[in-house]
Amino acid sequence: MPEEQSQTIMAVDELQAIIQRCQVLEEADFKGEDFNLFQVAGQKCLEDGYASQLLEVIQNEKNKVIIKNMGWNLISPLVRCIFMYKQEDDKREHCLKILDQLAQLCNPKELFLGLLEQIEQTSGEQVCQTVMLLLQPLQTVLLKLQNKKAYSVGLSLAMIMNQLTPLPVPYTKQQIQEDKLGLCQCCNAVVDFAKPFVSEVVKNMEKSSEYNDMELKEELLKFCMKSLKYPLLTAQLEQLEGIEEHPFRRFATEIIDILWNIRELIPLVFLHRKGKSPHWENQEFADIEQKNSAESLACLSYLMFVQRFGIDCFPMVFSPSYLLQCNMTHIEVLLIRTEESMLSKGLDLFESCLLRMENNSLLHQYLEFRGFINVPQVLVKVMTLCPIEHLRKKSLNILQLFIDKFDAEGKYTLFRCLLKTSNHAGVEGYVIKNIKDQIHLSLMACDNTWFTGQHLISLLDLVLLLPEGAETDLLQNSDRIMASLNLLRYLIIKDCESDNQTGVWTILPKIEQNFLKPLHVGLNMSKAHYEAEIKNKKENRREAHSSNTVCSLTVSGEKMPAMTTEMQLQVLHSALFTFDLIESVLSRVEELIEVKIKGGMDENS
Repeated sequence: MPEEQSQTIMAVDELQAIIQRCQVLEEADFKGEDFNLFQVAGQKCLEDGYASQLLEVIQNEKNKVIIKNMGWNLISPLVRCIFMYKQEDDKREHCLKILDQLAQLCNPKELFLGLLEQIEQTSGEQVCQTVMLLLQPLQTVLLKLQNKKAYSVGLSLAMIMNQLTPLPVPYTKQQIQEDKLGLCQCCNAVVDFAKPFVSEVVKNMEKSSEYNDMELKEELLKFCMKSLKYPLLTAQLEQLEGIEEHPFRRFATEIIDILWNIRELIPLVFLHRKGKSPHWENQEFADIEQKNSAESLACLSYLMFVQRFGIDCFPMVFSPSYLLQCNMTHIEVLLIRTEESMLSKGLDLFESCLLRMENNSLLHQYLEFRGFINVPQVLVKVMTLCPIEHLRKKSLNILQLFIDKFDAEGKYTLFRCLLKTSNHAGVEGYVIKNIKDQIHLSLMACDNTWFTGQHLISLLDLVLLLPEGAETDLLQNSDRIMASLNLLRYLIIKDCESDNQTGVWTILPKIEQNFLKPLHVGLNMSKAHYEAEIKNKKENRREAHSSNTVCSLTVSGEKMPAMTTEMQLQVLHSALFTFDLIESVLSRVEELIEVKIKGGMDENS
């Protein structure tokens, strides 16, 4: 007889010997040594390919008590063997049947701990496979538990989600279709795993309107909150062509359904209910808990108001402005993140809320809420700092939408806020252009006090000045300066000195002192500096062996990337062109002022 066959038969014989010895013992008489011998012999049978013999032992009615007490010890070697065999291998099929039998026969408490330990110990590429393999036996065991059932369900769901969370969420269409690690499939399997426990909560709530056993409900709520943060907050949830059933859209639908069924959907959306948060002695842990909860709620709002999951359950009694107010905190939470998936969700949620509203319908009083001031400031950061071009463009469009929705006083207040806080010449230039548009509408309608007279004068004080006087970096502030000059030109043309509806003629001396004169001085200084730089570069080029010499250049206080002398000269000439453009508009403004003043004098004489 070959030695290998002899060893295998010996392993089966050893298992039979242990079984026969334990059959005559009472359950209470089982010793630690018996458990160890059973585990070693069972493991040896599995590893040597004799799963069918082990299955017969487990299915034998005489061994029921032994398997009940000792079977859970086989979980670890059983899982290893299942992954070792190929899908179509009969031995794998025998191992799966053993797993099913253990779920039916073993002590629920012991097997529960054994299954959880196996999930906890898995890592990397095997996480999803292990979880999906053990979900069915784990569900079977949990349904049998009488004591601490809610706690055990919560522990299981938390353990599973903790193991899944480190895995990267498939984002592109190709990644979702490939589902390399099995995460898409696994997430939906976990939801199916939770369904009997959801049904149990629903059944109990239907029995009594005063359903007091909140523990299981709370555990399911925690699971939904975790699922909203991962994977849904990171996932791409738009409909994708070529994917019939988007796995994350299905998962999102199931999570919304659970929240609705346990009567937590509407409270979460409107009351920002967070469940029973643990009391943390450590403030750092408390902050993390609060951040996680905020991100989950933000994702929930995105699912409902953008993707319209669960919208049929939604009471259609709230005004668009109230919905915007409810969502401002969520929008801010999403926009402060730098990841594309979260930023785009924040922009989509903001846009969706704004598109529900009529222009000029948002009352200025809403700016008393912190979110209505914070969100546009965060939006400005996305516009100016985000490296993703299409998100920068979208954020600019949304800022304009936001401005358009406010009443006149709201626009006025928002403009003041943005001018004081944006610290970006391009944004300030954009705001000044909006101010010009509002002045135009006011002059046409003749009924808006916020963009004429004393209120406008106060606003013009913020606009028609150079931040650092003649020392202001004109190149860096060129967008703001050009917008300010264009606004002043418009005011001089449209508003006669005799009418002075805008009040610009009242403050003209101040404008000349704080804006026009320093701008003249600054232009002369800047042009002289850049002309000297150009002359210097040209002389250096003649001395150099080649015009392709690479060196550095500082423009507007920022060091430019290394470039050739020719490239540097192009940059310097471009700066001079900008100064010439500013000077041209400045000269036109001063001509208009002179003509208007002279015309007024002629009328009076």
